Amino acid sequence: MNGRIRLVLALHNHQPIGNFGGVFEAAYQDSYAPFLAVLDDYPSIPVTLHTSGSLLEWLVEAHPEYIDRVRSLVERGQLEILGGPFYEPILASIPKRDRIGQMQAYSRYLEQLFGTPIRGMWVPERVWEQSFAADIAAAGLEFTLLDDFHFKNSGLREEELFGYFLTEDEGELIKVFPGSERLRYTIPFQDPWESIRYLREIADRHPGSVVVFGDDGEKFGTWPGTKSHVYDQGWLRRFFDALLENQDWLKVTTLGETVDNLSPAGRVYLPDASYREMTEWALTPDRQREYFGLVNSHQHDHDWPQLRQFTRGGNWRNFRVKYPESNEMYSRMLGISQRLSDLTSDQSSADHGLLQSARKELYKAQCNCSYWHGAFGGLYLPHLRNAVYNHLIAADNLIEQATGQQGAWAHIEAADFNLDARQEVRLASDRLIAWLAPSRGGHLYELDIRSTRHNLLATLNRRPEPYHDIIRRRSAADGSEPDAGQEHMVFKQPDLEQKLHYDHWPRKSLVDHFFQPGLTLDRVRRSEGDLGDFTTGVYETLLRRTPLSVEAHMSREGCVGPFTPRVNKTVILNAERGSRLEVVYELSQLPQDVPIHFGVEFNFAGMAAGASDRYYYDSEGRQIGQLQTVHNLKNSDRVGLVDEWLGVDASLEFSQPGGVWMFPVETISQSEGGYEAVHQSSAVIPHWEFFAPSSGTWSVRILLSIDTSAAQARKLREVSVTA
Repeated sequence: MNGRIRLVLALHNHQPIGNFGGVFEAAYQDSYAPFLAVLDDYPSIPVTLHTSGSLLEWLVEAHPEYIDRVRSLVERGQLEILGGPFYEPILASIPKRDRIGQMQAYSRYLEQLFGTPIRGMWVPERVWEQSFAADIAAAGLEFTLLDDFHFKNSGLREEELFGYFLTEDEGELIKVFPGSERLRYTIPFQDPWESIRYLREIADRHPGSVVVFGDDGEKFGTWPGTKSHVYDQGWLRRFFDALLENQDWLKVTTLGETVDNLSPAGRVYLPDASYREMTEWALTPDRQREYFGLVNSHQHDHDWPQLRQFTRGGNWRNFRVKYPESNEMYSRMLGISQRLSDLTSDQSSADHGLLQSARKELYKAQCNCSYWHGAFGGLYLPHLRNAVYNHLIAADNLIEQATGQQGAWAHIEAADFNLDARQEVRLASDRLIAWLAPSRGGHLYELDIRSTRHNLLATLNRRPEPYHDIIRRRSAADGSEPDAGQEHMVFKQPDLEQKLHYDHWPRKSLVDHFFQPGLTLDRVRRSEGDLGDFTTGVYETLLRRTPLSVEAHMSREGCVGPFTPRVNKTVILNAERGSRLEVVYELSQLPQDVPIHFGVEFNFAGMAAGASDRYYYDSEGRQIGQLQTVHNLKNSDRVGLVDEWLGVDASLEFSQPGGVWMFPVETISQSEGGYEAVHQSSAVIPHWEFFAPSSGTWSVRILLSIDTSAAQARKLREVSVTA
């Protein structure tokens, strides 16, 4: 043996804000607790551990014995604790002030909880931009780890990556370690001796090296099949035994010990990057297909290993382009962050205790998982998106309280709220916040219920994903042998290929349609049959204010075949009826003796399907089916949706009876558990078929009412029980 090397084992444990309690508990039982139980039996093997704040706060409450065990391992020098931003945001998705604030807050929390200095950090999803170096240094942290992919993209060769490097921004220095992609794929999936052989090769060729394994702790028990493999079949113990058997040349250590005892390998500036797979997921579907086609056609070329390091996908920020719903959450978050910053910095009379509580809600809403999609659910999971809005609305409420807003009130303002260089409109009361996009069809694109902290329009469009091709191919195979690599694909529901439909307009509310006469419900469900250019056309807008109400008047002359009707719609929010939106439509310039088919689409999100306490009701108040059911009502003047668990009753009343289509909007997505249909919203489309009167003008008034009395009653009961 020619030399010794260091090995750092860094684990990252995380559960997102809003994930189900049962998921937290299962991960604890399958991964977190058993890993520490095995580690406890190997006191000479140190591990670097990062636990996200969202998970750690849950562990403090649900399993204090786990916290005690971590603390004991820290005290005996076996665990190095990493910090980072408190609630695991992508650093590129939050303002600089919040990056530093989250990192500082989490370091304080960890130091108080475990009694150890926090020197290093985990970069969420390893999404890196060079300016983060100064932010990390400003937060008082010394070092971090990324993937070797980042370093190879900067031009370094594999054999140059067995150490750590200095990097800098604006004169602020930190140390950064490259994590081994090779070890990410061998640990824990291959026999422990495969990793040992790889490490021995490095020791022979590059004595004195440092090799870092940094990856998800959920690989050790939570990922499908790993609990049996890692614990029941003894993989982890065999791995630790192999490390001990080779300790004459292999020193298992920590990031901090390495920094304290070895000099840096050099200086490096890293490009904007993440781990390789994340950069691939950030590409659009067409570009992903092109990318993987190139990889597959060249991966067996003799010079592919050299070419590979210069081949990369997209930039993480483009998830906000790929998925406009991600940009909606991001823009909303930025608005809250800016309001907090303004109120904090101007030394106003605002209640700073409430502002501090609002900041914590903001930080929770910045948790990264809801803002992107790859091999895991993320953006496609409604409960995660709902959690983001829950905390954003909570922060908004606290800001209103902090600034002394009381009683019944209504307010309206216009600004570029969603960063599209156009003006949006915000109507707010003490009960609701409604956001309109005049430049995009005059849509109602966010509707926040303050009391339940729920956005009824946290919807998601059905759109193509590259893995939909796999679903179609599997369906076309019709029982024949699957393609290579598809043997273990799991389909959580049958006939998923039949649900692969894509939306041609945003699934929001106040989406205006001129439909084909006689259009069928089946075609509407497939996002077909719209004749006009009103669904996403630009509306001219005028705002009005009175002492008791605010109004947004939107108007557009558009095209429906050879005709040019005008649509005027007015959205009214009254302070005395702050939980109701009144919408008045007036259609003019309608052609004579031509059948008109006009509809207004509403979508209601976050009200789950497949549950007996979530249902539709008709104009007589009768339950007509759960929210995954399909309905085609005739001559109706009122419908509603109830979610008893949320305590929300949302109803629509129409001044002119008409037909009402109601159906579920389901996306088909992949997660670590397989392919599945996910209920994203309940579409409710009142529609009217008529011939225009001689005046060429037709109108209808729609009332959207939100009743949360059930939720309020439940809160009162809970308070009385705990009092």
